[in-house]
Amino acid sequence: MSAPEEQSQDELQQMKQWTVFKRLMSYTAPHKKRLTLAFFLLLIATAAELTGPILVKTFIDDYVTPRNFEQTALLILASSYIGLILISAAVNYIQFVLFQSVALDIIQTLRIQVFSKVHSLGLKFFDRTPVGSLVSRITNDTEAVKDLYVSVLSTFVQNIVFLFGIFGFMFYLNVKLALFCLGILPFIAGIMWMYRKYSSRSFYEMREKLSQLNAKLNESLQGMSIVQLFNQERRLRKEFAVINNEHNDAQIRNIKYNGLLLRPAVDLVYMLALLMILSFFGIKSFNSPVEIGVIYAFINYLDRFFEPVNMMMMRLSIFQQAIVSAGRVFTVMDEKEFAPIKEGNQEPAIQNGKIEFRNVTFSYDGEQEVLKNISFTALPGQTVALVGHTGSGKSSIINLLMRFYDVKKGQILIDDVPLTHFENKELREKVGLVLQDPFLFVGDIKQNIRMYNSEISDEDVLAAAQFVQASTFIEKLPDGFQTEIGERGATFSSGQRQLISFARTMAFSPKILILDEATANIDTETEEEIQLALQKMRSGRTTIAIAHRLSTIQDAELILVLHKGEIVERGTHQELLRERGLYHKMFLLQHGKDSMEEVG
Repeated sequence: MSAPEEQSQDELQQMKQWTVFKRLMSYTAPHKKRLTLAFFLLLIATAAELTGPILVKTFIDDYVTPRNFEQTALLILASSYIGLILISAAVNYIQFVLFQSVALDIIQTLRIQVFSKVHSLGLKFFDRTPVGSLVSRITNDTEAVKDLYVSVLSTFVQNIVFLFGIFGFMFYLNVKLALFCLGILPFIAGIMWMYRKYSSRSFYEMREKLSQLNAKLNESLQGMSIVQLFNQERRLRKEFAVINNEHNDAQIRNIKYNGLLLRPAVDLVYMLALLMILSFFGIKSFNSPVEIGVIYAFINYLDRFFEPVNMMMMRLSIFQQAIVSAGRVFTVMDEKEFAPIKEGNQEPAIQNGKIEFRNVTFSYDGEQEVLKNISFTALPGQTVALVGHTGSGKSSIINLLMRFYDVKKGQILIDDVPLTHFENKELREKVGLVLQDPFLFVGDIKQNIRMYNSEISDEDVLAAAQFVQASTFIEKLPDGFQTEIGERGATFSSGQRQLISFARTMAFSPKILILDEATANIDTETEEEIQLALQKMRSGRTTIAIAHRLSTIQDAELILVLHKGEIVERGTHQELLRERGLYHKMFLLQHGKDSMEEVG
C-alpha cells in the first residue's frame, strides 16, 4: 500500500472514530443534571487539592525560612491544610460515585438497545452473521465500552480540570516558567496522536480475532457430538490455534506501542522538563535569591502535572479499545436487515385459514433461486403435504409462509388477503409451527408450553398436553409440569421435546398448522401414539406438512412434489402413485416392491 493510500485510510479511520466518540457522548444527554453536579464537585475537589502546595509554600517562605514560628498562624495553616485534604477526599468520593453511576446507567441503556436491536433483525441477517461474533459484540464489546465511561471519561475529565488548575497556580507563582511548561503540551499531544494512530489498527484486529475466537468456540461447542463422532478435534484445534496466534500477535504489537509511547515517552519529557526547571532556578540564583517555597511548589505542581498526564496516557489504551469496540456495536445497531413488518393500514385477522401461493419465486442471496413459480391453494381445513429430496425448497415455502423472509416475486395470501398486510403478532398467534428439532428454553415444562403468556391458564396447559399425549410422560416426572428443563431441553429425549413442542403449539389454538418433519425424531412406538393426536390437531385447521416418510401424509388432500425449487407433481397419494413419476419412485424406495403390488 502506498503512503498516500495509507494516509487516506488513517484519516478515514480517525473520522470514523471521531463520529463514534460523538455518538457515545450523545448517551450522556439524559444525565446532564448529575454530570453537572459531578463536574461542579470536581472543580471544588481540584481547587482544594491544588491549594495545598500554596499553603506549604507559604509555610516554608513566610515561617520556616525567617524562623517565624507564631503558633496561632501555624495552627491556622495546619488546620487549613488538613481541612483541604478532608474536603478534597469527601467531594472526590461524591463526584466519583456520580460519574460511575452515570457511566453504568449509560452502558445498561446501550446493552438493552443492542439486545433489542438484535431481536428486531430478520433471519437473513443471522444467515450471514456467525452467532459467536454477535455474542462477542453484545458481551465483550459492550464491556469494553463500559470501561470507556467508567475508567476513561471520568479520569480524562478529572485530569483535564486538574491540569487547568495546575497551570493557573503555576502562572500565579511564575509566569515565565508557566509559559515554558505550556510548551510541553505539544509534545504530550504528539505522543497521544502517534499512539492513537498506530494502536487503533492493532486494537481493531484484536477485537476481530476475539470475535472469530468466540465464533469458532460456539461452533465447536454446539456441534461437540459431531466433532467427536468424526474425529475433528485435531482440525478444530489447529484452526483455533491459528486464530488465537493472530490474536496474540495483535496483542504483542499493541504491547510494543504501549511500552514505547505511553509511560516511557512521557517520563522522558518529564525528566527534561524537570531538568529545565532546576536549571532555570539555578541560573536565576546567581543574580537574585530564590525562594525555596516557590521551588518546592513548582516542582510539586510539575509532578502533579505529569501525574494526570501519565494517567491519561495509561487510560488511552482503554479509550482506543473502547472506541473500536463501540464501532463494532454500532455496526450491529445500524443494521438495516429488519424482520419483515406489516404494510398498509388495514388490520385483517385470520378467520378461515385459506392459504394461496401465486407464482412465488424466491432467492436468499438474490442470485440463486430456491423457489421458482410456486403456485398452490390450501383450502380451510385441508392438509397440503410437501415432499421432495433435500434442497428441493420445502423449508423455503415454510419460511415464506411464516414471513421470516419477504417475497420479491409473486404473492402469498391468507384468506385472500396479502400476507404482507397482517401484523406479525396476528401471524404468530394464528399460525402454529412445529419444527423437526424443537427448541426449549431454560425453565419448567409449564412455562415452555405457555411460553410465559399469562393469558394461557394452567388448565389450558394441561388440556394441550393431554391433547397431544404429552401428559402421559410429564405426569410421571417427579415434579410433573414444574420439572425444570436444562439448556435446549438436553435432559429430555428428542421425542419428549417434540411432544412438549406439540403442546406448546396447541396451547395457542392456531388456525393454521405447519408441521416441518414433526415426527422425524420420534421413535415408531411414540409416533403411533401421536398420529391420532396429529389427526386431531389437523382437524378443522389448514395444515402444511413437510414429510420425508410418505406414510405420514397419505391422507393429505393435496401432495406437492418439489424438485429443484419447482412443483413437478401434484395430487393425492393414489393419483401420484398412478402417475409413476418422482413420487412413485420415492414411495418405492421407502416401502419396496411388495407394498407397490399391494397398492396396485
